[in-house]
Amino acid sequence: MEITVGATERLGRVAVLVAFVFSVGCTTEHLAPPPPRLPEPLAAFGRLPNIEMVALSPRGSRIALVNTTEENQRVIAMVSLADRTTIATLRAGDAKLRDIKWIDEDRLLIITSTTAVGRGLVGLPREWEMLQVYDTNRRKVRPVLNGTEEGTMNVAAGRVMARRVGGHSMLFVGGGYSPTLTAVRPGLFRIDLDTGDEELVRKGSIVTRGWLVDDAGDVVAEQDYDERQQRWTIRIRRGGTFTDVASGADPFDLSHIAGFALAGAALEVKTLDGVDTTWKVLSLKDGTLTPETRDPGNRVLLDRSDRVIGWVQREDDPWYSFLDPATEEHWKQVLKIFEGRHVRLVSNSDDYSKFVVLVGAPNGYDYDLVEPEEHRVTSVGPQYIGLPELSHVQRITYSAADGLEIVAYVTFPHGRPVKRLPLIVLPHGGPADHDAGEFDWWAQALAASGYAVLQPNYRGSDVDPGLLAAGFGEWGRKMQTDLSDGVRFLAEKGVIDPTRVCIVGASYGGYAAVAGVTLDPGVYRCAVSVAGISDVRRFVEWVNERHGWRYKARERYWDRFMGASGPGDPTLEAISPIRHVATVSVPVLLVHGRDDTVVPYEQSAMMARALEGAGKSVELVALDGEDHWLSRGATRLRMLEHMLAFLAVYNPATP
Repeated sequence: MEITVGATERLGRVAVLVAFVFSVGCTTEHLAPPPPRLPEPLAAFGRLPNIEMVALSPRGSRIALVNTTEENQRVIAMVSLADRTTIATLRAGDAKLRDIKWIDEDRLLIITSTTAVGRGLVGLPREWEMLQVYDTNRRKVRPVLNGTEEGTMNVAAGRVMARRVGGHSMLFVGGGYSPTLTAVRPGLFRIDLDTGDEELVRKGSIVTRGWLVDDAGDVVAEQDYDERQQRWTIRIRRGGTFTDVASGADPFDLSHIAGFALAGAALEVKTLDGVDTTWKVLSLKDGTLTPETRDPGNRVLLDRSDRVIGWVQREDDPWYSFLDPATEEHWKQVLKIFEGRHVRLVSNSDDYSKFVVLVGAPNGYDYDLVEPEEHRVTSVGPQYIGLPELSHVQRITYSAADGLEIVAYVTFPHGRPVKRLPLIVLPHGGPADHDAGEFDWWAQALAASGYAVLQPNYRGSDVDPGLLAAGFGEWGRKMQTDLSDGVRFLAEKGVIDPTRVCIVGASYGGYAAVAGVTLDPGVYRCAVSVAGISDVRRFVEWVNERHGWRYKARERYWDRFMGASGPGDPTLEAISPIRHVATVSVPVLLVHGRDDTVVPYEQSAMMARALEGAGKSVELVALDGEDHWLSRGATRLRMLEHMLAFLAVYNPATP
């Protein structure tokens, strides 16, 4: 049975108008002729994954996944594992699917987003998250937060909690309600998926950041963040009322409740101690907050009831550690089956007898269903189809000019001697993010085109607190020269030809690309910036316009990296590429989605005008209907086509 994920529209005064089926007709404007279509198998890198978002049901009897057709249309498929029959398929088309997850054995939660301004609201467009639930018994899709209460927004925000209460499947969802005609406040909504009833069960204030609900369906904890006072507060429910039990100073709103502790009536709380992340246990009985004794890693693993069941360490591969010994043993058996290969945990049944993993293979990654007790592996399918054999990725270290050790990854093109290769420097976004030795479609596409690709974890990357903190105040400074130091290192080793180096990146990496040819000239023979920042002062102003000038936690976040004190700080001019276009002596390609709500399209448009006005070689590609993350297959492929065509002209892979 084929079902279309339909439109959700409500006429309430603060509704968001969203259609879940979009047309594919994205157009591109540019200053150069359209690039040639990429040949196969190179074009396969630019398409959306063949399979993604694989999810096991709680008892492990069903599996759901997102499949992308040859026309770049997404389809959600649900399959019974008992007899391998298809339960249903949902045609999501070109909708921006963000995740799918099982609520219970019969209902699938579908999470999408759209770029819009809320109806009845004013301000800049933002990315709104929308929820729908597909009931396999009723064969129907229904929207969540459909507005049974006047003034309720039909969008979700924050944690989505599924609970079984009184024999009914319930969703507890953070959203927004309107106490007046002009104000929107956070609220916690309870949706009974059996009856369809929706109820606003907890009204938040302007400082409320979220809630936690236990297995009985009771709201047990609430968290606030007051931007004016720069303080977080956690309150728990005792005797029918909420009481403040923990608080602290945090200028960046990074502290939060991770989830319930695995054993006992307690919460796991993440806090910031200087630049270090610390984990503490908060007792729901007496409100005491005690430090966690073990090293919790970088990220928590949660079960369906939001209990912390383990931790993930960030290394070349994610490293998983489970608190329950039996679960830990099951996971070790999974790793033993795929010994020597990259393995990432994707989903699992509630009893941990079944795991879905993403496993490295010669032509990409494969999804596999593993039952460790049965020593059984069932192929779900390849993440991508049609890829050539992947290029080798090697971990290296080099010293920055000031002696800081930088870990980086180099992808080498097949069939070429590792000697005087053309190089693409590909810095990650963030900047508080990192690269690893895993599959990277962008790096692999470049390597398949004949380039070596350097991906450094420069200072400001979130590999560890020390490296992250080393980036504070170094935006456009040592964060930038960390990249060119890597070029010089590879050149000294004879690995690359220093006269054949270009820099390519997205988001912060896009900023680094244009900064590379303005602030650190003489290293690169061309630059490609995708959704990059060019005018740092204007970007910080836009952040304040978007989130409100009165409270500036987000500005403080950027100020820390930029070494500035707001948009009026004159030091921002020194690290703004748009102020230094006179130094540009190489071609520049700018690519940007018009619907970008993280870095506005104006950043690339202004840079294009500035470069053109200075008589420089520049091309601008505007992607209609595209956001910050290249979420749609058609525009993602178009970006790759433009980039590779540009590189072929200005930094050809063969001399």
